Amino acid sequence: MASVLEDPILIRPFKGHKAAVTGVDFNPNTSALASSSLDRFLMIWNLRPQSRAFRFVGHVEAVTSVQFSPDGHLLASASQDRTIRLWIPCIHGESSALKAHTAPVRSVNFSHDGQFLVTASNDKSIKVWSVHRQRLLFSLFQHTHWVRCAKFSPDGRLIASCSEDKTVKIWDATNKICVDSFTDYEGFANYVDFNPSGTCVVSAGSNHIVKLWDIRMNKLLQHYRVHRAGVNCLSFHPSGNYLITASTDGTLKIMDLLEGRLIYTLHGHKGPVLSVVFSKGGKKFASGGADAQVYFFLASSNTNIMTANNILKEFSNFISRIWQDHIKDRQEVLLWKTNFDAFNYKEVLKQHSRRIHTDDPPHLLDIYPRSPHPHDRKSESIEIDPSFDVTDTQTLDPPITDISSSMHFSSLSRTTGTSYGVSTFQDDMSSEDLRYRSTLFSPRSSRRRLEDEVESAVCTVNKRIGISPALGNALEHIVEQLDVLTLTISILEQRLTLTEDKLKECLENQHKMLLQARQGE
Repeated sequence: MASVLEDPILIRPFKGHKAAVTGVDFNPNTSALASSSLDRFLMIWNLRPQSRAFRFVGHVEAVTSVQFSPDGHLLASASQDRTIRLWIPCIHGESSALKAHTAPVRSVNFSHDGQFLVTASNDKSIKVWSVHRQRLLFSLFQHTHWVRCAKFSPDGRLIASCSEDKTVKIWDATNKICVDSFTDYEGFANYVDFNPSGTCVVSAGSNHIVKLWDIRMNKLLQHYRVHRAGVNCLSFHPSGNYLITASTDGTLKIMDLLEGRLIYTLHGHKGPVLSVVFSKGGKKFASGGADAQVYFFLASSNTNIMTANNILKEFSNFISRIWQDHIKDRQEVLLWKTNFDAFNYKEVLKQHSRRIHTDDPPHLLDIYPRSPHPHDRKSESIEIDPSFDVTDTQTLDPPITDISSSMHFSSLSRTTGTSYGVSTFQDDMSSEDLRYRSTLFSPRSSRRRLEDEVESAVCTVNKRIGISPALGNALEHIVEQLDVLTLTISILEQRLTLTEDKLKECLENQHKMLLQARQGE
């Protein structure tokens, strides 16, 4: 008797971040999940039941990207504070900051051997770093606008990057030259990545489109228009046969690349989905995003140049909703079980009964061979909503331990036999202290010591005047949202400055053209 293919299911949500989740990544043995957020923190979630989570404090502005090294001994993060941090994911939280970018850093990515790191930034550059020496090796300059993402190929010989200049570029990492460039005149790519074999590059478009190029033949293989809003992130299944995408329309979608069709639409997030990643074995995937309240606030600031009074008015309304809801809803990281890769998914299309509507067929273009398209254009996809499909989503949130990065590690070399993987996390702090005792630390900074003292004093005052935990949490959340407001205003100022520069350039060009016209007359 043939087995029936199961659909992806939501295993559980992780709640703890207080602003939009910008990145997620599994460690190599899928025992832990890391996430980054606009709340300036990194979180490491232990996937074992009833285990505590760890919040890493170090960046002073929003964290935009996070990734484990291939061996799991390091964690890299990128931030709008213009730095990249290399963390040893243990309870000490020691980290080392890499500084060279002159604008917010958008993405961070390890090479396959963990020896190098590539970063992309709003300073229009791509930088490659030595992980062991913790220093800049070289920079790549050809993009003419903000670079949103850069990734190493599986063999580390190539780098793919995408920018708001509407190009996707392929670089030779050895010779430090651009070897190819793909242009999309309809919009720019938010995210780019290689397939597991390294023969293709896929981009997630702000114009709702996902495009797949064959870099050996410089040809567009497929493009899908299955989302109703911009695509923010994507991830290949390790087999290379499936692609999952995350979109501002609040959904995740899974495409079968061999058949060239959409097979699943996943709901679960209450707002834009900003990040998604498969585990190394492909049995699980995780997604992160923002709820509707945070998205409304950020969307308003991105689409309208509002005055400070209007921003404060919107923020006042936002605070009112926080008080009404008692901050019950926090930003979530969702952990899913794949299931669909075990058997041929066509069996599901025949036997599954939860199909609720027919999606529009994906716009798929084959440049070669030039023949009638072989795929079935009337394919149906399964739509999954965890609120109906999952019986237990009320799992208690794990206890969270805050870890400061006031200490840094001076070298990435470690004594043989010492374990640094996140899988070694234990709830017993003393055992962890002994395990990492061999690491050399610098003294705690006076600034962090002062922050600890202030925090301790505030806790003491709260206890003395009888502030309830709910009220304290609400005040803490308001402070975090004020930080987001400050960040939003900063982004508006940057956008306005760029607009003024462009306008000035246009006026100067117009003046030159008028002078040339007069001289011609």
